[in-house]
Amino acid sequence: MKAINNPQNIKYVGGEKLSEGDCLFCKIAKQEIPAQVVYEDDQLVAIKDIDPVAPVHILLIPKSHRASLNDCSEEDRKLLGDIQLAAVAVAKKLNIAEEGYRLLCNCGPAGGQAVMHVHYHLLGGRDLGWPPG
Repeated sequence: MKAINNPQNIKYVGGEKLSEGDCLFCKIAKQEIPAQVVYEDDQLVAIKDIDPVAPVHILLIPKSHRASLNDCSEEDRKLLGDIQLAAVAVAKKLNIAEEGYRLLCNCGPAGGQAVMHVHYHLLGGRDLGWPPG
């Protein structure tokens, strides 16, 4: 199911800062919109990307809403570290840790952020070239 491409959800993407109630990723975290969950704890959910750019493409999404990395503060230090540790756990679970993977966070429209809710992309399962863009 490609929820982002669904006309009823299109207002949730496109670089607009939306409230928590209108945020696509908040709705996924609350299980109001279906997603293929590969990891979940009390702070975050990791789901398969609906339009993957690599054989393994996972989105790690905090359950608490921050529009972008620029909206994070010192109070978010533990959460941001926990996201990275969750990425390691997911990489091991999906058998890409040994060969290698990329973890990235796009920030703002010019940085490639399409959904305005902090999230990280875990990419793997093939050789990832450099530079990425």
